[in-house]
Amino acid sequence: MINDRPLRLGVNIDHVATIRNARGGTHPDPVRAAKLAAAAGADGITAHLREDRRHISDEDIARLSHELDVPLNLEMAATDMMRAIAFQHKPHAVCLVPERRQELTTEGGLDVVGAQDRLEPFVAQLARASIRTSLFIDPDEKQVRAARMIGAPVVELHTGAYCEAAGTMRARELARVRHAAALADELGLECHAGHGLSFETVAAIAAIPNIVELNIGHFLIGEAIFGGLDSAIRRMRALMDQARSEKSA
Repeated sequence: MINDRPLRLGVNIDHVATIRNARGGTHPDPVRAAKLAAAAGADGITAHLREDRRHISDEDIARLSHELDVPLNLEMAATDMMRAIAFQHKPHAVCLVPERRQELTTEGGLDVVGAQDRLEPFVAQLARASIRTSLFIDPDEKQVRAARMIGAPVVELHTGAYCEAAGTMRARELARVRHAAALADELGLECHAGHGLSFETVAAIAAIPNIVELNIGHFLIGEAIFGGLDSAIRRMRALMDQARSEKSA
């Protein structure tokens, strides 16, 4: 049941807030960045509200919820506090991610296999509030099947290992992503992917026909320093579209 819809791009604006928070105050404004991203071709905006609030703040989420004209994907840990925030702001979607206080970034996927009893009611509660939930998981068959078992409609495959690998190891990691995406599609799950994607690594992932959305953040914000956010997003969008069109030709 391969989906023939165009590949969507979600832009994560967390690290605009990281720069703001390094000095305090209100500049640069992540909400302004989100609006610029949408104008440049982003189909949605992703923001991770961490427990320690190291980048995105509660006020940012409130403003994004009210001011965006494109869908907001709220990344969050599966905690009671975050569930209450999701209920309050009703984002288009929630992506459940693992979260550890000492990590610099999300270091791996959720262990859905080991946390089914906790995650299944959490996903169901969000669904009853009309919030679509995705699970950020490693490209592993057991994790994909577990996501299906607990009723999650979407999985987002962690592409960090693929992006960090080289040579034959990168080819092996790419094969893992392809297999997981095909399995997700076979099981009726919508499949997204993200983490660590760059101009160099995005094409091979974008060419996987079972994947319908990529979420990219840190690289785009970094590139914006050199050539502007608009330029970085438009180039990424073009690389994604080219890879998808060549695969389907």
